[in-house]
Amino acid sequence: MKKGEVCTMKLGFIGTGNMASAIMGGIIGKQVIPAAEIIGADLFAPGRERVKEQFGIHVTDSNKEVVEKAEVVILSVKPQFYEDVINQIKDHVRDDQIIITIAPGKTLAWLSEKFGKAVKIVRTMPNTPAMVGEGMTAACPNEYMTEEETAYVKTLLESFSRVEIVPERLMDVVVSVSGSSPAYVFVLIEAMADAAVSGGMPRAQAYQFAAQAVLGSAKMVLETGRHPGELKDMVCSPAGTTIEAVRTLEERGFRSAVIEAMKVCEEISRSL
Repeated sequence: MKKGEVCTMKLGFIGTGNMASAIMGGIIGKQVIPAAEIIGADLFAPGRERVKEQFGIHVTDSNKEVVEKAEVVILSVKPQFYEDVINQIKDHVRDDQIIITIAPGKTLAWLSEKFGKAVKIVRTMPNTPAMVGEGMTAACPNEYMTEEETAYVKTLLESFSRVEIVPERLMDVVVSVSGSSPAYVFVLIEAMADAAVSGGMPRAQAYQFAAQAVLGSAKMVLETGRHPGELKDMVCSPAGTTIEAVRTLEERGFRSAVIEAMKVCEEISRSL
């Protein structure tokens, strides 16, 4: 840090919405950084007061204050506000400071151009299950990040999600397979529950059965290391109920619909 500059916080947030809250909750809950060393800025007073009350962090309405005080800054505003925020803070960013972004479509090249100077940046793509500590995050550091700094950022991200370091060319694929995919899963759960309700099950109970089936199935993929097709085959007894259900899904284009939806998602992400 340059002589005369004061840095009193380890972590700062510009934007204190849902994703920022998920990240704060993980970092504070896992005792990676104490609340007393975190500051968040938000122009929306109720938003910043909410995180102050919930987590006990410092809050401000000044983005510049966050940059001046924090070692690591997370830009947790919506993508359409990135350029304005960067214009506000770029002259205050220090050489040793790390900027973490969570916006789809904002490439390292775009970010570098907007900052107009060498800045340590890690582009990330988390997803909303981070709100319950079960997120999945892709991270891509730029050329100014050291291995030690990247490892530190990875530790921060691991407090609320699994983390994979990926090449930037895969970030739009990450958006489709992880960033946006919780919405596909929620649609699946809702459809499964609707069918159960049609069969006579109370709706609240139907959501419990459907959601737990999805949760347990995902856990089997992650913890057994078996191919999803193998796990599917284990459930499909000859001439049984499950294979007929799978046959109907294939007949209706279930697999193709998922693939096409993800391809569209990827294309939109590239165009942002």
